[in-house]
Amino acid sequence: MKILGIESSCDETAASVVEDGTKILSNVVVSQIDIFAEYGGVIPEVAARSHLEAILPVIDKALKDANSTWDDIDAIAVTHAPGLLGSLLIGTLTARTLAILHNKPLYATHHLKSHVYANWLEGSTDISFPILALVISGGHTQILYMKKHNDFKIIGTTTDDAIGECFDKVAKILGLPYPGGPSIAKAAEKGNPEKYKFPHPKTAEPLNFSFSGLKTAVLRAVQKDCGLPISHPSHDLKNHLTEAQINDFAASFQKTAIDILLEKLNLAKEQYEVRSILFAGGVSANSALREKAKDAYFPSPKFSGDNGAMVAAAAYFEIKDGKQPTDPYTLNIYPRIEIN
Repeated sequence: MKILGIESSCDETAASVVEDGTKILSNVVVSQIDIFAEYGGVIPEVAARSHLEAILPVIDKALKDANSTWDDIDAIAVTHAPGLLGSLLIGTLTARTLAILHNKPLYATHHLKSHVYANWLEGSTDISFPILALVISGGHTQILYMKKHNDFKIIGTTTDDAIGECFDKVAKILGLPYPGGPSIAKAAEKGNPEKYKFPHPKTAEPLNFSFSGLKTAVLRAVQKDCGLPISHPSHDLKNHLTEAQINDFAASFQKTAIDILLEKLNLAKEQYEVRSILFAGGVSANSALREKAKDAYFPSPKFSGDNGAMVAAAAYFEIKDGKQPTDPYTLNIYPRIEIN
């Protein structure tokens, strides 16, 4: 079964043709990072307009790269939720139109489920249930328990910032470019992860996360190290930091963030009997995290971020479980569907 997967939930316009949920025939991603690097974050209205310009050429290239025509495509899958509303609207409207035009079944998929199923791309077949999946990205931080395919239970979530958002905000404090994850990882390679000690925030629910306090702790430590009052604006701190300080702060923050993730995951392992551990989402591309969690499954770094292949893979496993197609005439992005 060949599925065309379409992804447009944030700032990547992506399409991919995947066969039988694991074999990638094409994978095309147009990123808007260059657009938003100047602003230090995504501007939703600009992202939606960029999707509008790119989505049809991206889909056309995905079909050509897969040496496929519309006659070869068995179904269309599209990210339905969650995400930026304008960006989602472009993807879902395009998928609905193509499904009607080419008479193809349409499957609306959940963005976080798609990230989890990126682990099955490129032929990963030895993953065994039950599973703990840690989804870590710019907008989400969740621990999921899976007894079988398409059986998701959220057992831990962030109470404030997602970890990827925390990386972005700390990078901004340090004067590192957007996106923060790769920038901090690169600076951390030259820094001392033991230089600064940051707290591990506590939560009422043991498996939940909180990253806003960690972000603030970094801010206060930078102000203190620079001999500046807490009233000093964060956007100016980069002008008072040496390269060595930046590298040490990046390394110390990254170590703390990773340790928090693994602490929560280990706590979940004590409470749930599992056979496999999966990581998913953009932050799962972090090399330091991969080094510390060698026994876990990770998607290939190129499939950690948003892409169409993961959307097609998620839809394939839903179809195998008997999910019925979505009516392209009535699909909209309200209300948002829940993963569990």
